[in-house]
Amino acid sequence: MAYPVSQQPQAMQSYGTTSSQWNSDVMDCCEDMGICLCGTFVPCILGCRVAQDYGECCCLPFLPGTMIALRTGVRERYHIPGSICNDCVCLTFCGQCTLCQLARELKHRH
Repeated sequence: MAYPVSQQPQAMQSYGTTSSQWNSDVMDCCEDMGICLCGTFVPCILGCRVAQDYGECCCLPFLPGTMIALRTGVRERYHIPGSICNDCVCLTFCGQCTLCQLARELKHRH
């Protein structure tokens, strides 16, 4: 016995994620002199602060490869376009500037 169709199936609505950009570029270190000086002279302390601001353990920067994961996590959390390859290149060749960018980004977002 066939039942009459009482409702039409609804199309799935896609929930688009809004894309954003970095608040500052990697080389904009002088935008926040406190972060810049900390990143220049004691990057290990700035790395610990960035990890804590992100919600991770302050010891995270002392483990190999975790800063790439942290930068990728920040990009994913705030829907910033990019790639793991780009994260790796930035941290390899401009590590302290990239760390300062992460600190500025988290400061801006909180």
